[in-house]
Amino acid sequence: MLITFKSRATPDVVMLENLAQYLVGIVGKRLGERGVITVDEMPDAIHKLESAIATDKQERNEHEGHFHEHEEGHEHHEQPIGLAQRAFPFLDMLRAAHKENSDIMWGV
Repeated sequence: MLITFKSRATPDVVMLENLAQYLVGIVGKRLGERGVITVDEMPDAIHKLESAIATDKQERNEHEGHFHEHEEGHEHHEQPIGLAQRAFPFLDMLRAAHKENSDIMWGV
């Protein structure tokens, strides 16, 4: 199922429900049938998401340095897409909506 996040400040952001649930959970909300992230909640939400992205990047870098380092034939390996890439449209929306004093809603 697709979830559409809406704000007067930005174009809609559409994502799969499982990713939406994960990102909304990071910022301290619950993905219900309808929901809102108010302008007052956005600074904390932005901080939490940026922190989660930084932690994910650090863990991925540490993992990359140790992954198969002693296994023959495994010189190159591709990691799955990280949180930064998946969360960027939502983080960008949070920042723009906060700048424009506009709530973000879903299920409306």
